[in-house]
Amino acid sequence: MSYGDRKSSIGVIGAGIQGVCISLCLKKKGFNVTLIDRDDPGKHSASYGNAGHFSPYASVPINRPDILIDVPSMLLSSTGPLALKWNYVPKMLPWFVKFIKNCTKKKMIHTAKYMHQILDLALPAYDELFQDIDISNLIEQKGIIYFWTNKDLKSRDLEINLRNQLGVNQQLLTPHEIHDLEPHIRQIYHAGVLYPNARHARNPKKILLKLLDLFIKMGGKFKKENVESINFTSDNKPIIKTDLKTYNFDKAVIACGAFSKNITDKLNEKIPLDTERGYHVHFKGYDHLLSRPVIFLNRGFGITPMEQGLRVVGTVEFGGLKNPASKKRVLNLVNNAKYLFPDLKEHDDEWLGFRPTLPDFLPVLGSSKNYKNIFYSFGHHHLGWTLGAISGKIISGMIAEEKTNLDLKPYSSLRFG
Repeated sequence: MSYGDRKSSIGVIGAGIQGVCISLCLKKKGFNVTLIDRDDPGKHSASYGNAGHFSPYASVPINRPDILIDVPSMLLSSTGPLALKWNYVPKMLPWFVKFIKNCTKKKMIHTAKYMHQILDLALPAYDELFQDIDISNLIEQKGIIYFWTNKDLKSRDLEINLRNQLGVNQQLLTPHEIHDLEPHIRQIYHAGVLYPNARHARNPKKILLKLLDLFIKMGGKFKKENVESINFTSDNKPIIKTDLKTYNFDKAVIACGAFSKNITDKLNEKIPLDTERGYHVHFKGYDHLLSRPVIFLNRGFGITPMEQGLRVVGTVEFGGLKNPASKKRVLNLVNNAKYLFPDLKEHDDEWLGFRPTLPDFLPVLGSSKNYKNIFYSFGHHHLGWTLGAISGKIISGMIAEEKTNLDLKPYSSLRFG
């Protein structure tokens, strides 16, 4: 596609960090772009409520051979990182069977390799977008610390060794060094690791809105409408019908996170996308207790210092999009935070959000199996925020038919047969 063809019209469905970055990257290439979402961007979505980590190191997936041994004890532990809504188990079973098949050493290394390929480019891609907006006081580069007790050490060794093989920058920490970096945390840890290249957002929603604002200033359009269906013209161009209007586009991108499956199922593409439900609470006025995000691996939760206070995030709950929030999971986060910081008082802002997750823990990036003018960008599980800008770069490059030296085949939806 030459620059003369860049007047093509593109519809992007989903105004989270994926959709906003894709729209902005397409706009920078000269396309006519309309971004559509049923909600105000950043309102209650995963792009608002996430941990705020920019995690270029996070290439080791959850589908590790040793995870299957840990799952029963995680489910039974009241402080553990994993929970199931039992009414969702029948729906979840097919996904879980596929997940188990992906828990071999070979599949784990495949996922780690191709997560590393895009994670390695994630921060430079953001830096390009951030050149045009004011992000002062919104992003800090102090790294992220993971720490653990001397339980489950095999899993730690596996991760550390695999990251070493991939060339990830990591610094092992003694208890003394953890205390020097974060003196306010209760000293329950035996070891840790610092990822010095990682950054964190002081307010993810503000960053999202600044990127959206830039997109609109450049002539992009945002429509707060609910997409009801996608049909096609005789030459395969998408017709998007919302609750208010019908739009004709040359191409369209589906980037609505955990809700993407509602659309891909209608396009007759059986992508095994499911939902990991994540929670957060804030402890307002306590953000001075931490300099950087920390993650306590034994209990599978993290705390990030933000403008809103300490944001405590974590837990993975399998329960779909419709089940109500679980008070038990919120209480679990609150108790875990107070375990590390016994002086914390009342919490605020209980939040539940949805992470779109595929059984092999790789995202879907690329064109639809059935429709050449439909593109996908979803399934980024815990790394949607980190991978926003690089996904925008990849998808806009595909739509512009630019050459790339990245191997993009592993992210194709064709892998699901």
